[in-house]
Amino acid sequence: MTRVFIDGGHGTTGLEIAERLAGRPELEMIVLDDARRKETAARKEALNAADIVILCLPDDAAREAVSLIDNNTTRVIDASTAHRTASGWTYGFPEIGFDVAASKRVSNPGCYPTGFLALVKPLVAAGLIPADWPITVNAVSGYSGGGKAMIAEFETGETDTAWRAYALGLGHKHVPEMQQHAGLAHPPLFAPSVAATHRGMIVEVPLLAAAMPNKPSASAMRDVIEAQYEGSKIVRLIRDFDEGALHIEHCADTDRLDLFVFESKDASHIRLVAALDNLGKGAGGAAVQNLNLMAGFEETSGLRL
Repeated sequence: MTRVFIDGGHGTTGLEIAERLAGRPELEMIVLDDARRKETAARKEALNAADIVILCLPDDAAREAVSLIDNNTTRVIDASTAHRTASGWTYGFPEIGFDVAASKRVSNPGCYPTGFLALVKPLVAAGLIPADWPITVNAVSGYSGGGKAMIAEFETGETDTAWRAYALGLGHKHVPEMQQHAGLAHPPLFAPSVAATHRGMIVEVPLLAAAMPNKPSASAMRDVIEAQYEGSKIVRLIRDFDEGALHIEHCADTDRLDLFVFESKDASHIRLVAALDNLGKGAGGAAVQNLNLMAGFEETSGLRL
């Protein structure tokens, strides 16, 4: 029996994780009632009683939670940004080469970086994208990625926009993990946005292939990406997508990650595209996948595929 405590379980990500873990007989959930869940002493007791802790907290609170663990056995999955580039933490994206199963401290990837890294990291490693190439990333998420405040803003009619760009100061907190884990010489130029749909995500990396020194082909990129995820039940390359449009909801309500490589007729332009659910493989689904690996369970147990 594996004892699990979700610290911050009343937030959007925590609730998604709890839904995926519910009813699993191999797990014992440690739950604090409303009167105790914000008490430091009660949280410390739960953190140290658990075999695996999942932190669904703001960055500073996540760091505090880790400091409250005073034993050598409790393992941690942190869903915040706090430890995604930190020394001593494993980046929680096993499909791109990180050993989650053997780790005591795992940092869950960000939702946007999940799509970006799934596409770019294998291609940089294979030399098809030069590490010093100027990369741009365009992405759109469902509004649930903004947490309770943004959900309320959209669902109460406080905002009536269909789409909006944000992080216009170009300092989004996901950029450091994108650069570090992709092995890039320069930070990518990241242009995120949010749409008036509850969940779903599209992440796109456009490439002017004709201007790149090695002039990579879309075919070669497809081969590298497909080989990277061969055998995965979660991440897959879609080769024969013949629909006229790719919708943000393509992977909504699932924990899948679908990848696409589109090209112009003259092969001069390439669009690398990832579709996922910002609350699935982009958050709660990834945390459950990592927990399964750390506990020695079937990797996809509880996931929505």
